[in-house]
Amino acid sequence: MKEDMMTGETEFLRQAIGLAQANAEAGGRPFGAVLVRDGEVVATGVNEILATNDPTSHAEMNAIRSASRRLGSPDLRGCTVYASGHPCPMCMAAMRMAGVGAVVFAYSNDDGAPFGLSTAAIYAELAKPFAEQSMTIRHVPVRLESQPDLYADWKRRQD
Repeated sequence: MKEDMMTGETEFLRQAIGLAQANAEAGGRPFGAVLVRDGEVVATGVNEILATNDPTSHAEMNAIRSASRRLGSPDLRGCTVYASGHPCPMCMAAMRMAGVGAVVFAYSNDDGAPFGLSTAAIYAELAKPFAEQSMTIRHVPVRLESQPDLYADWKRRQD
């Protein structure tokens, strides 16, 4: 059983790498992702930053968006993402928020570093307290007068 799982993982990673290779050959960045549930591919994605000028258009994000539309739900519990490269913090956070249960990647940040394709520095930056990060991050607790509390009002509408 474990060997079958490894064979499946290898095949899904090969698909992700194939997507990345084709994307690079078409002028894009070398990243691909395959989102799988119950052994079946639900969605795929490639990095489209250069094509769209959207800095969030990463392979994993595009696979998540496609899977959510296809499944009609933002809940991706039970899914695994197979990525050609180490997912960046944005993609990792999005996968967690969507409920993705596992992430498997073929190329590490160490593999990508010589080519400018590592996100290790961003991970290190985000691990610092807000006051020590290079981007200014501040909490300013503004509320609208004469209006219900934003979150409490939203919760009331959900019930």
